[in-house]
Amino acid sequence: MAAVTPVIRTLRAAEVLGRDAVALTRATLTPSRPLGLHDHDFFELLWVQNGTLRHHTPAGRRDLPEGTLLFLRPEHAHALQSRGEDTLVVAVALHPGLVADLGQRHPALGGRLFWAPAPTILGRDSRQLAELNQAALRLERSGRDALAAEGFLLPLVAALMAEDVPLPDDAPDWLRVACVAALSPKVFREGAAGFVRAAGRAHPHVSRTAQRFLGQTPTDYVNARRMAHAARRLAGSSDPLAEIAAECGIENLSHFHRLFREAHGTTPAAWRRRHQHDLMQPGLPAKDSGEEI
Repeated sequence: MAAVTPVIRTLRAAEVLGRDAVALTRATLTPSRPLGLHDHDFFELLWVQNGTLRHHTPAGRRDLPEGTLLFLRPEHAHALQSRGEDTLVVAVALHPGLVADLGQRHPALGGRLFWAPAPTILGRDSRQLAELNQAALRLERSGRDALAAEGFLLPLVAALMAEDVPLPDDAPDWLRVACVAALSPKVFREGAAGFVRAAGRAHPHVSRTAQRFLGQTPTDYVNARRMAHAARRLAGSSDPLAEIAAECGIENLSHFHRLFREAHGTTPAAWRRRHQHDLMQPGLPAKDSGEEI
């Protein structure tokens, strides 16, 4: 079947947003084939709440499952079609001035999400989708001004950027999947085995590919994620070092201390003192935890 190519309509911010900075809508799509594509002079965030979305672009079509998230720029012409019954899509329209301002204030966003030249398509799991829907409900109950728009958009963008792993364009998709998976304690506590399992490839192949594109072995990459997690936990809790080490999948405390010192240049206890006690009560002696090594 030929691609849907002609742009038959341009949606205008003046009609969709008026004087507002943001507008949210939900729609159950029909399975009818679109007559043509549309574009718009605002930015649009879409996600598939239920069912499967057939997304048409000038390059062709792609079926997107529940939980798919799309970031679309004004020049990204497209059309939507249901694949089956009850395909529910949520759309958030954002004023172009608001998105441009965010990009100027946060240079790290350059080339990512709304600031990427091509549409960005990402997947959300059931928990992440539920969080996104809760944020959408809060947006609906708030105003439609720039503050409400940023209150919705910035936490989402920050979470997605935290998950992002900069890799060369020719890196395989499975390596990116494994790198993102390694941010989760469920994966990194298994060490290199968890990384390899997430990659879905043979260990030697994963190791060679990681060395090529990451400059690290799977073990080194996972240990870096472990020590980043440990640093956050040490600064944000009073939990025993042994408990935090176990969360990271490291039962040997001496090994944990060695990895932490290699990553952060200090001991876990000194890190906790610097980033917790000295921040809250500088100059006062810290309570002795008995865990300094």
